[in-house]
Amino acid sequence: VDGINHCEYIQQPATKAGDVVLFSEGTVHGAMGWQSDVQRRCALYRFAPATCGYGRSYFSPDAVGGATASCCSWPSKFYDDLNDAQLAVLEPPYANRLDRPNIRDDGTVEITQRSDRKRQHDTEVFKTKYF
Repeated sequence: VDGINHCEYIQQPATKAGDVVLFSEGTVHGAMGWQSDVQRRCALYRFAPATCGYGRSYFSPDAVGGATASCCSWPSKFYDDLNDAQLAVLEPPYANRLDRPNIRDDGTVEITQRSDRKRQHDTEVFKTKYF
């Protein structure tokens, strides 16, 4: 879409440094060419109910076990010098029941797991760590 010829349909939110603009990915959106000497950054967050976020269960067994292993699409150098909390933020979407690292209020990371009995059941019945 040409932003100049169709300007009557375009809304420019008034923002200040540090502001966040939230919108649905279904919203037509875009940006004019970046003209600053500093880098522009964008964070993409997607939300879904835990019952719809089972992506981790489809990873190969070698890829399970932390952001450095499970985020297969990012170059490993992206994870250099990141602490556990930063790695937890970069985890792909999946349900908390799948041993997800959760960041506590004090910044430390806790891995939440189902009971040993439930994990053993998955291994015995489904022949996999995650069903």
